[in-house]
Amino acid sequence: MKKKRVIPVLLHKEGWLVQSKNFSEYKKLGNAQKAVQRLSEWDSDELIYLDISKTETYTTNRSDTAAPEYQDLGELLAEVSKVARMPITIGGGIKTLHDIEVRLRAGADKVSINRSAIADPSLIASASREFGRQCIVVSIDYEEFGDERYLHFGDGNESDGNPRSALEWLLKAEELGAGEILLNSVSRDGMKSGYDISFLAKVADRLNIPVIACGGAGNWEHLAEVLTETNVDAVAAANIFHFQDQSVYLARRHLASKGLPVRPPSIQMRKRLN
Repeated sequence: MKKKRVIPVLLHKEGWLVQSKNFSEYKKLGNAQKAVQRLSEWDSDELIYLDISKTETYTTNRSDTAAPEYQDLGELLAEVSKVARMPITIGGGIKTLHDIEVRLRAGADKVSINRSAIADPSLIASASREFGRQCIVVSIDYEEFGDERYLHFGDGNESDGNPRSALEWLLKAEELGAGEILLNSVSRDGMKSGYDISFLAKVADRLNIPVIACGGAGNWEHLAEVLTETNVDAVAAANIFHFQDQSVYLARRHLASKGLPVRPPSIQMRKRLN
Protein backbone atom coordinates (compact mmCIF):
# COMPACT_ATOMS: atom_id res chain seq x y z
CA MET A 1 0.00 0.00 0.00
CA LYS A 2 1.24 3.47 -0.89
CA LYS A 3 2.51 5.32 2.17
CA LYS A 4 0.87 8.58 3.21
CA ARG A 5 3.25 11.47 3.85
CA VAL A 6 3.46 13.70 6.92
CA ILE A 7 4.82 17.09 5.85
CA PRO A 8 5.77 20.04 8.07
CA VAL A 9 5.37 23.53 6.61
CA LEU A 10 7.65 26.47 7.39
CA LEU A 11 6.50 30.02 6.66
CA HIS A 12 9.02 32.75 5.90
CA LYS A 13 8.13 36.45 5.99
CA GLU A 14 10.65 39.24 5.30
CA GLY A 15 13.52 37.32 6.87
CA TRP A 16 11.55 35.81 9.74
CA LEU A 17 10.29 32.33 10.41
CA VAL A 18 6.66 32.88 11.48
CA GLN A 19 3.50 31.23 12.71
CA SER A 20 0.30 32.21 10.92
CA LYS A 21 -3.37 32.63 11.82
CA ASN A 22 -5.98 33.21 9.10
CA PHE A 23 -3.22 34.58 6.85
CA SER A 24 -3.44 37.87 8.78
CA GLU A 25 -1.75 37.44 12.16
CA TYR A 26 1.93 36.45 12.34
CA LYS A 27 4.08 35.48 15.30
CA LYS A 28 7.83 35.69 14.77
CA LEU A 29 9.85 32.60 15.60
CA GLY A 30 13.52 31.64 15.40
CA ASN A 31 16.30 30.41 13.17
CA ALA A 32 15.16 28.90 9.85
CA GLN A 33 18.23 26.72 9.42
CA LYS A 34 17.86 25.24 12.91
CA ALA A 35 14.17 24.59 12.30
CA VAL A 36 14.96 22.67 9.10
CA GLN A 37 17.67 20.69 10.86
CA ARG A 38 15.28 19.82 13.69
CA LEU A 39 12.57 18.68 11.28
CA SER A 40 15.15 16.54 9.46
CA GLU A 41 16.17 14.92 12.73
CA TRP A 42 12.51 14.21 13.47
CA ASP A 43 12.46 12.13 10.26
CA SER A 44 10.03 14.23 8.22
CA ASP A 45 8.89 12.76 4.92
CA GLU A 46 9.22 16.11 3.15
CA LEU A 47 9.33 19.81 3.92
CA ILE A 48 7.30 22.63 2.41
CA TYR A 49 8.99 26.03 2.75
CA LEU A 50 6.78 28.97 1.75
CA ASP A 51 7.98 32.54 1.43
CA ILE A 52 4.96 34.75 2.18
CA SER A 53 6.93 38.01 2.13
CA LYS A 54 5.31 41.07 0.57
CA THR A 55 8.67 42.73 -0.03
CA GLU A 56 12.11 41.54 -1.12
CA THR A 57 13.76 43.02 1.98
CA TYR A 58 15.20 40.32 4.23
CA THR A 59 16.19 41.21 7.76
CA THR A 60 15.93 39.64 11.22
CA ASN A 61 17.30 42.33 13.53
CA ARG A 62 17.00 40.05 16.55
CA SER A 63 20.09 38.65 18.20
CA ASP A 64 18.32 35.96 20.24
CA THR A 65 17.47 33.94 17.13
CA ALA A 66 21.15 33.52 16.19
CA ALA A 67 19.95 33.70 12.61
CA PRO A 68 22.07 34.95 9.71
CA GLU A 69 20.78 37.96 7.80
CA TYR A 70 20.04 36.43 4.39
CA GLN A 71 19.95 38.78 1.44
CA ASP A 72 17.31 36.86 -0.52
CA LEU A 73 15.38 33.60 -0.63
CA GLY A 74 17.95 31.89 -2.86
CA GLU A 75 20.68 32.49 -0.30
CA LEU A 76 18.45 31.24 2.51
CA LEU A 77 17.45 28.11 0.58
CA ALA A 78 21.06 27.29 -0.23
CA GLU A 79 21.87 27.38 3.49
CA VAL A 80 18.91 25.38 4.76
CA SER A 81 19.48 22.76 2.06
CA LYS A 82 22.80 21.95 3.73
CA VAL A 83 21.00 20.56 6.79
CA ALA A 84 17.91 19.10 5.08
CA ARG A 85 17.66 15.31 4.93
CA MET A 86 14.30 15.26 3.18
CA PRO A 87 12.93 16.64 -0.10
CA ILE A 88 12.07 20.37 -0.02
CA THR A 89 9.26 22.11 -1.85
CA ILE A 90 9.83 25.85 -2.05
CA GLY A 91 7.12 28.38 -2.80
CA GLY A 92 6.60 32.12 -2.90
CA GLY A 93 7.58 34.84 -5.34
CA ILE A 94 7.62 32.52 -8.35
CA LYS A 95 6.49 34.32 -11.49
CA THR A 96 8.66 32.96 -14.30
CA LEU A 97 10.47 29.84 -15.45
CA HIS A 98 13.71 31.53 -14.43
CA ASP A 99 12.41 31.86 -10.85
CA ILE A 100 11.74 28.13 -10.81
CA GLU A 101 15.19 27.32 -12.19
CA VAL A 102 16.86 29.49 -9.53
CA ARG A 103 15.08 27.65 -6.73
CA LEU A 104 15.78 24.20 -8.12
CA ARG A 105 19.46 25.05 -8.55
CA ALA A 106 19.57 26.36 -4.96
CA GLY A 107 18.43 23.00 -3.58
CA ALA A 108 14.66 22.71 -3.95
CA ASP A 109 13.30 19.37 -5.16
CA LYS A 110 9.92 20.82 -6.09
CA VAL A 111 8.40 24.29 -6.41
CA SER A 112 5.00 25.52 -5.36
CA ILE A 113 3.27 28.15 -7.48
CA ASN A 114 0.12 29.93 -6.36
CA ARG A 115 -1.12 33.36 -7.45
CA SER A 116 1.16 33.58 -10.45
CA ALA A 117 -0.51 30.47 -11.85
CA ILE A 118 -3.95 32.01 -11.37
CA ALA A 119 -2.81 35.22 -13.10
CA ASP A 120 -1.16 33.27 -15.93
CA PRO A 121 -2.34 29.64 -16.10
CA SER A 122 0.03 28.95 -18.99
CA LEU A 123 2.87 29.06 -16.43
CA ILE A 124 1.76 25.65 -15.16
CA ALA A 125 1.99 24.08 -18.61
CA SER A 126 5.31 25.77 -19.40
CA ALA A 127 6.84 24.78 -16.08
CA SER A 128 5.65 21.19 -16.42
CA ARG A 129 7.19 20.89 -19.88
CA GLU A 130 10.46 22.54 -18.87
CA PHE A 131 11.15 20.89 -15.52
CA GLY A 132 8.87 17.86 -15.40
CA ARG A 133 5.40 17.55 -13.98
CA GLN A 134 6.69 15.75 -10.90
CA CYS A 135 8.28 18.90 -9.45
CA ILE A 136 5.44 21.36 -10.10
CA VAL A 137 3.12 21.78 -7.12
CA VAL A 138 0.16 24.11 -7.53
CA SER A 139 -0.79 25.66 -4.20
CA ILE A 140 -4.42 26.66 -3.63
CA ASP A 141 -5.50 28.98 -0.81
CA TYR A 142 -9.25 28.98 -0.38
CA GLU A 143 -11.97 30.23 1.93
CA GLU A 144 -15.06 28.46 3.18
CA PHE A 145 -18.50 30.02 2.77
CA GLY A 146 -21.10 27.50 3.89
CA ASP A 147 -20.95 24.67 1.37
CA GLU A 148 -18.97 26.73 -1.14
CA ARG A 149 -15.18 26.99 -1.48
CA TYR A 150 -13.67 30.01 -3.23
CA LEU A 151 -10.11 31.02 -4.08
CA HIS A 152 -8.53 33.40 -1.59
CA PHE A 153 -6.82 36.46 -3.03
CA GLY A 154 -5.92 38.36 0.14
CA ASP A 155 -5.30 41.99 -0.73
CA GLY A 156 -4.75 41.23 -4.44
CA ASN A 157 -7.03 42.17 -7.32
CA GLU A 158 -6.90 38.92 -9.25
CA SER A 159 -10.55 38.09 -8.57
CA ASP A 160 -11.92 41.40 -9.92
CA GLY A 161 -14.49 41.19 -7.14
CA ASN A 162 -15.95 37.92 -8.44
CA PRO A 163 -15.54 34.75 -6.34
CA ARG A 164 -13.89 31.89 -8.19
CA SER A 165 -14.64 28.26 -7.51
CA ALA A 166 -11.68 26.50 -5.87
CA LEU A 167 -12.71 23.11 -7.29
CA GLU A 168 -12.94 24.44 -10.86
CA TRP A 169 -9.45 25.91 -10.58
CA LEU A 170 -8.06 22.66 -9.17
CA LEU A 171 -9.41 20.69 -12.11
CA LYS A 172 -7.96 23.27 -14.51
CA ALA A 173 -4.56 23.13 -12.78
CA GLU A 174 -4.43 19.35 -13.20
CA GLU A 175 -5.39 19.65 -16.86
CA LEU A 176 -2.60 22.19 -17.43
CA GLY A 177 0.08 19.92 -15.98
CA ALA A 178 0.23 20.30 -12.21
CA GLY A 179 1.97 17.31 -10.66
CA GLU A 180 0.60 17.80 -7.18
CA ILE A 181 -1.84 20.05 -5.30
CA LEU A 182 -1.26 21.78 -1.95
CA LEU A 183 -4.71 22.66 -0.64
CA ASN A 184 -4.86 25.13 2.25
CA SER A 185 -7.96 26.42 4.02
CA VAL A 186 -7.43 30.06 5.00
CA SER A 187 -10.54 29.85 7.19
CA ARG A 188 -8.88 27.15 9.31
CA ASP A 189 -5.30 28.45 9.25
CA GLY A 190 -3.98 28.52 12.82
CA MET A 191 -7.42 27.79 14.30
CA LYS A 192 -6.64 24.20 15.45
CA SER A 193 -10.19 23.17 14.52
CA GLY A 194 -9.36 20.28 12.21
CA TYR A 195 -9.13 19.90 8.44
CA ASP A 196 -11.87 20.67 5.92
CA ILE A 197 -12.80 17.01 5.56
CA SER A 198 -15.78 17.31 3.20
CA PHE A 199 -13.96 19.41 0.62
CA LEU A 200 -10.74 17.43 0.84
CA ALA A 201 -12.67 14.21 0.26
CA LYS A 202 -14.39 15.70 -2.80
CA VAL A 203 -11.13 17.03 -4.27
CA ALA A 204 -9.15 13.83 -3.69
CA ASP A 205 -11.87 11.80 -5.42
CA ARG A 206 -12.04 14.13 -8.43
CA LEU A 207 -8.33 14.59 -9.10
CA ASN A 208 -5.87 12.04 -10.46
CA ILE A 209 -2.78 13.69 -8.97
CA PRO A 210 -1.59 13.74 -5.33
CA VAL A 211 -3.38 16.11 -2.95
CA ILE A 212 -1.72 17.54 0.17
CA ALA A 213 -4.15 18.67 2.89
CA CYS A 214 -3.21 21.73 4.93
CA GLY A 215 -4.91 24.12 7.34
CA GLY A 216 -6.50 23.41 10.73
CA ALA A 217 -4.35 20.79 12.47
CA GLY A 218 -4.57 21.17 16.24
CA ASN A 219 -3.70 17.67 17.40
CA TRP A 220 -2.57 14.31 16.05
CA GLU A 221 -6.14 13.04 15.80
CA HIS A 222 -6.90 15.73 13.22
CA LEU A 223 -4.19 14.22 11.02
CA ALA A 224 -5.61 10.75 11.55
CA GLU A 225 -9.11 11.97 10.69
CA VAL A 226 -8.14 13.38 7.30
CA LEU A 227 -6.15 10.25 6.38
CA THR A 228 -9.01 8.01 7.46
CA GLU A 229 -11.92 9.89 5.88
CA THR A 230 -10.36 11.12 2.62
CA ASN A 231 -8.06 9.85 -0.12
CA VAL A 232 -5.48 12.64 0.19
CA ASP A 233 -1.88 11.57 -0.31
CA ALA A 234 -0.36 13.67 2.47
CA VAL A 235 -1.15 15.78 5.51
CA ALA A 236 0.73 19.03 6.03
CA ALA A 237 0.79 21.40 8.98
CA ALA A 238 2.80 24.37 10.14
CA ASN A 239 2.24 25.59 13.70
CA ILE A 240 1.81 22.18 15.34
CA PHE A 241 5.32 21.05 14.32
CA HIS A 242 7.29 23.98 15.73
CA PHE A 243 7.97 22.48 19.15
CA GLN A 244 9.71 19.28 20.22
CA ASP A 245 6.77 17.89 22.20
CA GLN A 246 4.78 18.05 18.96
CA SER A 247 7.31 16.51 16.63
CA VAL A 248 6.79 14.77 13.30
CA TYR A 249 8.02 11.60 14.99
CA LEU A 250 5.22 11.67 17.54
CA ALA A 251 2.67 12.41 14.83
CA ARG A 252 3.79 9.42 12.78
CA ARG A 253 3.82 7.21 15.88
CA HIS A 254 0.21 8.18 16.59
CA LEU A 255 -0.86 7.56 12.99
CA ALA A 256 0.96 4.23 12.79
CA SER A 257 -0.66 3.10 16.04
CA LYS A 258 -4.05 3.56 14.37
CA GLY A 259 -3.03 1.33 11.46
CA LEU A 260 -2.74 4.17 8.95
CA PRO A 261 -0.28 3.69 6.04
CA VAL A 262 2.51 6.06 7.08
CA ARG A 263 6.22 5.35 7.34
CA PRO A 264 6.83 3.92 10.82
CA PRO A 265 8.88 6.11 13.17
CA SER A 266 12.58 5.36 12.99
CA ILE A 267 14.26 3.37 15.77
CA GLN A 268 17.02 6.01 15.98
CA MET A 269 14.50 8.78 16.62
CA ARG A 270 12.67 6.65 19.19
CA LYS A 271 15.90 6.18 21.15
CA ARG A 272 16.60 9.94 21.15
CA LEU A 273 13.14 10.80 22.50
CA ASN A 274 12.86 8.02 25.09
